[in-house]
Amino acid sequence: MIEKFKSKVALKIKGKNINRFIKRLTTRKINILSLKYINDNEAKIIIYKKDYEEVLKVKSIYEVLEEDVFGYLKIQRTLKINKHLIIFLLIGYLIFLTLTHMVFDIEVVHSNKDIRNLITEELKENGITKYTFKKSYQELNKIKEKILNDHPDKIEWLEIETQGTKYIVRVEEREIVRETENNNPRNIVAKKDAVIKKTIASKGDIVRNTDDYVKKGDIIVNGEIMLEDKSMGKVKAEGKVYGEVWYVTKTQYPFVYYEEKETGNTKENYAIKFLNKDIELSLKKYKNKKCEENVLLSHPLLPIKLVYQKQKEIKVISQILTFDEALVKAEDYATKKIEKNLRQDEYIIRSKYLKSSVKESTIEVEMFFAVYEDITSYQEIE
Repeated sequence: MIEKFKSKVALKIKGKNINRFIKRLTTRKINILSLKYINDNEAKIIIYKKDYEEVLKVKSIYEVLEEDVFGYLKIQRTLKINKHLIIFLLIGYLIFLTLTHMVFDIEVVHSNKDIRNLITEELKENGITKYTFKKSYQELNKIKEKILNDHPDKIEWLEIETQGTKYIVRVEEREIVRETENNNPRNIVAKKDAVIKKTIASKGDIVRNTDDYVKKGDIIVNGEIMLEDKSMGKVKAEGKVYGEVWYVTKTQYPFVYYEEKETGNTKENYAIKFLNKDIELSLKKYKNKKCEENVLLSHPLLPIKLVYQKQKEIKVISQILTFDEALVKAEDYATKKIEKNLRQDEYIIRSKYLKSSVKESTIEVEMFFAVYEDITSYQEIE
């Protein structure tokens, strides 16, 4: 690479007995990088630029014509000839870069005018207005979380999406549903077959004990108050019942596993595409990414383009598992599927591997789970 960028000059030599002149050059230790005879009185040579003055000193009766230059000297001359064009392109690129990183429009998508005005004001307070520079993905997330935390009773969901030089803000209003008070008498019954582990009742008569086995629909807290087999009245039973519930799951997991997951990191970038290579005009590069591209500059005769990219960082998971590794992964996956459906006050008591089988390129695992779960359900008393 160093040799390629060294300044060189291509010369055409004319005169009688060209060999004598070539010998004179070698005697003065001038490196002749290339020598091509055209005829007895003409030859072409390539030498380093630093030796050019020495060649002119010894040319004598010979005619020396400069035909071309190479390396750094070529770049220097090209830049000098095209300096106005290059300056114009750089200024144009900087203006374009500035404009594409600015916000020219903000659209809040919602049917309620009050919500639209509220979001517009909140965005303005957090520095999101027209004709300002775009925020990073992390900054937008912080602003979004701040607005949600400041208005928990009005806003259910908020998303700020960047489309070119425009922000599209999608918002969903929170609807607070107030339950109508229903004082009809009722029992608390089992929602599922289970073994009772805990019963909490503020109203009603507890008729089943801890560790009792109940079937779906069995009464646990009676809303009809009984005294010596006589009904003393009916109330709306209030409380919660937790029980041990059982599940048997079947889970399949592949031995060869490949997955691409988006990390949530995004960025806008400019790149030069030359043949099959991308030269990113950015210092921070994603190892794995998905790109949406728009061509900004191209030429039908040249294999080079300037493109605008919207990049999404992805995490690639690629695995080839043994039987034991696939078994562990399948067990973990089954456990996570159970946990995903549990509430904060529910948990897995114990789990047990039952059996497994191999089908083509996957392992199928059967597992047993005992879960501490809310089994509260209600039954109105006629």
